[in-house]
Amino acid sequence: MEPVTLTTDRLVLRTVGPDDTAAVYEAVQDPDIQRWTTIPSPYLPEHARGFTEEMVPDGWSDGSMFTFGVFTADGTLAGMLGLTMRALGVAEVGFWSAKEHRGRGYVTEAVLASCRWIFTEVGVDRVEWRAEVGNHASRAVAERAGFTVEGTLRSAVNNKGVRRDCWVGSLLPSDLGLASTAPYLPART
Repeated sequence: MEPVTLTTDRLVLRTVGPDDTAAVYEAVQDPDIQRWTTIPSPYLPEHARGFTEEMVPDGWSDGSMFTFGVFTADGTLAGMLGLTMRALGVAEVGFWSAKEHRGRGYVTEAVLASCRWIFTEVGVDRVEWRAEVGNHASRAVAERAGFTVEGTLRSAVNNKGVRRDCWVGSLLPSDLGLASTAPYLPART
C-alpha cells in the first residue's frame, strides 16, 4: 500500500522518512517514552535511522504496519502512531507523544483519525490498544478516543526482556458510527 496523509483540524498525519530521523531521535530521548514503549533503550541514532528508513516504509509496502508521524500545523513532530495488523480484520494501535506536546489532545485526535481511516479504507473491524499496567497516560488517550478497556492480560507484553501485565481495550467501527465489513453478533449476557 502507498502511504497516505490524513489531516484533522490541527494535525497532519503522514509517513516519516529520512528527513524526520533527527526529530524522531530527539523526541525518543524522553525517559517516559523509553520506559513505557518497547523501543530500544538507550535509543541510538541508528535506531532512528532504521525506523524512518526501513521499518516505516517496509510496513507500508507490505501492509503490515501503517505508521504516521503526528505533526502540528507548523510541521513540528508532536508524536508517532502506528497501526500494526495482528490478524484478519484486526489491528493494534500504538503511540507516543513528544514531551513538549503532551496534554493538548493531539494523540487522541490522531488515534481517532487513523482509526476512522483503517476502518473505512483498509476494512479493519477491530482496533486493539494495549499498554503496560500503570501507563495511565496511554490509558487516558485510549479512553478519550472511545476504546472500551476489556481487562488485564497477564505476562502479555515483553518490554526490554521483562514480561509484564498489560491492559487491553478495543475500538469497533460502530463505536465511531461506522459500518463494519463483517456482521458482529455480540454475546448475550
